[in-house]
Parts: sequence; C-alpha cells; structure tokens
Amino acid sequence: MNKEEGRKKVKKLAVSFFGKSPVIVAEKLLGKFLVRKHAGKGIAYMITETEAYSGEEDLACHASKGRTIRTETLYGEPAHFYIYLCYGMHYMLNIVTSSKGHPSAVLIRALEGIVGPGRVTKSLEISKNLNGKEASAKSGYWFEDRGVKIDKKSILKTSRIGVEYAGPVWSKKPWRFIVDTT
Repeated sequence: MNKEEGRKKVKKLAVSFFGKSPVIVAEKLLGKFLVRKHAGKGIAYMITETEAYSGEEDLACHASKGRTIRTETLYGEPAHFYIYLCYGMHYMLNIVTSSKGHPSAVLIRALEGIVGPGRVTKSLEISKNLNGKEASAKSGYWFEDRGVKIDKKSILKTSRIGVEYAGPVWSKKPWRFIVDTT
C-alpha cells in the first residue's frame, strides 16, 4: 500500500462530502475513517474497500425496483446510513450519497483488518437500528479525514460483487474500489 500520512488535523466529513455521485464518493472514501463511539471513546477504522450504487437506472441498486419502505432511506438526504439485511443473516452498511430524491449509496465492504461487509457490521455491532440515522456523533458512527492519502496507483477498480442479476452492463461497471496492499 502506498499511503502518505499527512499532517492535517482530524476532520469530520461534512454532509457536502457525500452530496456527490456515489462513484466519486466511493473512491474518495478510501483512506478515510469510519469512527465508532464505544465506551465513551471514538475507535477509528480506515476504509479500504467500497462499492457504488447509483439510482433507479442502476439495476444492481435496490432502488431499481422503485421507491419502497425498504429503500426509503436511499431517497433521503446524503450522509445518512442505509442498513439492510442480506441473506437473512448479515447487515450491510451503506452511506447515502448524491442529493435528496436521487437514490444512491456507497457500500462499505472492508476496513483495515476487517474484510467483508458482513464482518464489518458484525465487528462494529451495526444493526438495522442505525438505518436512516445521520453519520454523526449522535448516532455513534461517523466518518473522518485523518490525513491519509491513498495514491491513485494503489486503487484497484473492479466490477461489483454478487450483482450478476443486474445484467451484463450493470454487473460489469467498475464501481468497486479497493486499496491495493500488494
């Protein structure tokens, strides 16, 4: 991994950071930190893998079937968590992006030392209770920039995982971003 430690102060990511295309946000989240408030302290985990999902037209996005009770959060304000249960056993952690009314999000697939979206939520004790809540100290989970810079040459872009049902166009979109540690 080619990362440079900056001397910047720790900075919480503002709502405006998430108010962009999920593809842009997914790549920019690499090297940022997901922070969990636990026992009165913030525990930070560097984000190392993400996937982008963009709107009703994206057949891999839950919103492709339209607005439902399940997907309502996706249509809301950016910087809110979208949590859903996958295969009846694993919660998936997503952060809503773009603008209100445009259903899009970024799935957090891995953190440094925790690989796999189901393991991320299990390790951080994330459940459906976080769904719809804003990424902030109030919810107990937020995002920070701690000055880590990921060299663009160290970012792998691949197709998303487990979305073959979306057809050849949408399943092949290179919207999965991974920090290459080799």
